[in-house]
Amino acid sequence: MTDTARPGQERPTETRTTTPLTTGARAFFISGFGTALEFYDFIIYGLAAALVFPKLFFPGFDPTVGTLVAFAAFGSGFIARPLGGIVIGHFGDRIGRRAMLVLTLLVMGGSTFLIGCLPTYRTVGITAPAMLIALRLVQGFAAGGEWGGASLFGIENAPEDRRGLWGSFTSAGIGIGSLFGTGVFSLITLLPQDQLDGWAWRLPFWLGGLLVLVGVVARSRMPQEERRTEPVPRVPILDSIKRHPRRMLLAIGVAFGYNTLAYIGTIFTVTYAEERGYSHTESLLLQVAGSLAFTIAVPVMALLSDRTGRKPVVVLGTLAYAAFFFAYFPMVDGHVLLLATLAYVLVNVLMAAPQGCIPAFLGEQFPSTTRYSSLSATYQTGAALGGGTAATTATALFLAFDGNPIGVGLYSAAAALVLTLCAWGLRETHRQPTAELGTPTGPSAAPGRGKLAGD
Repeated sequence: MTDTARPGQERPTETRTTTPLTTGARAFFISGFGTALEFYDFIIYGLAAALVFPKLFFPGFDPTVGTLVAFAAFGSGFIARPLGGIVIGHFGDRIGRRAMLVLTLLVMGGSTFLIGCLPTYRTVGITAPAMLIALRLVQGFAAGGEWGGASLFGIENAPEDRRGLWGSFTSAGIGIGSLFGTGVFSLITLLPQDQLDGWAWRLPFWLGGLLVLVGVVARSRMPQEERRTEPVPRVPILDSIKRHPRRMLLAIGVAFGYNTLAYIGTIFTVTYAEERGYSHTESLLLQVAGSLAFTIAVPVMALLSDRTGRKPVVVLGTLAYAAFFFAYFPMVDGHVLLLATLAYVLVNVLMAAPQGCIPAFLGEQFPSTTRYSSLSATYQTGAALGGGTAATTATALFLAFDGNPIGVGLYSAAAALVLTLCAWGLRETHRQPTAELGTPTGPSAAPGRGKLAGD
């Protein structure tokens, strides 16, 4: 075979591509189920940070301030996510998707199980929160490579007119993981408070660690990857930064805006409901209703994007979310459970509009040889900047405005604006052939935009 690699690139025979799947069900199980387990781990930590960790790991603070500190520890996991995205994405581009997707689940599961084994502050003092933060960093590193690889497995094996739908399997997995996590926590909050604080909080973490083994078995049976002819750069992320800096920055902006909205809508809202007098169980049941609505809405929104385009669904859904969030707070404040449930359902349906499209929308911006690195690095950087600070910032604004949620509403509106503008700046890709994704060719190429470094 003729060596077509340019200077700084590997030989074509050293690169691989996935074998196309024949069914969407198998793709969903491999990508969506694994991501469901990963986000179960993240959700149970976020809920524990809101409900029990302040008193167990950060005692001595005012309850609301303790929650703020616990959310800051929650955010520490996001610090490692960009690094995990770059490192795991690098090997995902060079040696294949399967090995990296098995690795991320193993690391996530082990860290989750160990969090359930940690001693509390009362037992070992400051060592307890230090170990908690260390395990969150390990979780974050693994999560940095999980979402991108799982999304690409669906996108790269999908029929041409279903990439949005198949890419949304990971988004549906997020909803399933959130639903399962909030459901488990709802059950344990039925126990007396002393049992919840004493031992029951550990059960969701142990369960998550064990369930990850199911995802590992599924992913280890993924189709063997075949060799392809496209040369992969020695350092894919550097090649992408050099060739596509504009796309990289806009993708980070999309991820920043979305993750800010998502973590306000899923983590901060638990604290808000309890501040307004809802019990632990009531606030978690509201989350269950929202997660169920999100899981159902995600594939619908993704399928809509396959037909009408990614941008209309992302932009209109985001603007509707931002507008409705100002109505969400009064609906919850009324303390009518049915009205509050409707508020949670509508927030999650609108949140599903951008999330259902984002895996395909961002993944389609980059060529296959650097796609894993580019998607993981951009999305996880945005997640670290947005999602890693969202719950903490929202809680701080809530305190600064003396319990008035207007500050949180304005914060959400600003994040929605960033998401909308950055999404509008990216290419519309839903009709571009899979083989041409990430190139300036095809019907979705912007007029006059050639192979420019700034593209």
